Amino acid sequence: MIIWRNLSLWEIPSEEFSDLIDINIKGVANIIRHFVPAMVKKKRGIIVNFSSGWGRSTSAQVAPYCASKWAIEGLTRSLAQELPTGMAAIPLNPGIIHTDMLSISFGEEAANYTPVSDWVLKAVPFILKLKPKDNGIPLTIS
Repeated sequence: MIIWRNLSLWEIPSEEFSDLIDINIKGVANIIRHFVPAMVKKKRGIIVNFSSGWGRSTSAQVAPYCASKWAIEGLTRSLAQELPTGMAAIPLNPGIIHTDMLSISFGEEAANYTPVSDWVLKAVPFILKLKPKDNGIPLTIS
């Protein structure tokens, strides 16, 4: 998953836009194509695709990232409809986490958000509790 510098959509070089789409959308689709067939064969498993708050809302100067995360929401929810009973595909908004990527968008303000080491303590138990009944439901780790 990547994000580029904050720019208006018309200022983003075509190559940067394409790289972001290739990684953030096509990368997820490629992983699905490689792992899900074996899961479907066993009729069990839960696919969790990381979305973002920007996959459900938008902000200025991050249009390609927003577009990629909206795509993950749609791709995952559609996949959820294709899976056999007993499986799930869940678009998961991890919440705002202080990462290098967040620093690109938020600058020094990124330090005001949850560090990865603290986020993991909430996220891992949350993810481990996901069940097939959660199939297709957009969830958020708060």
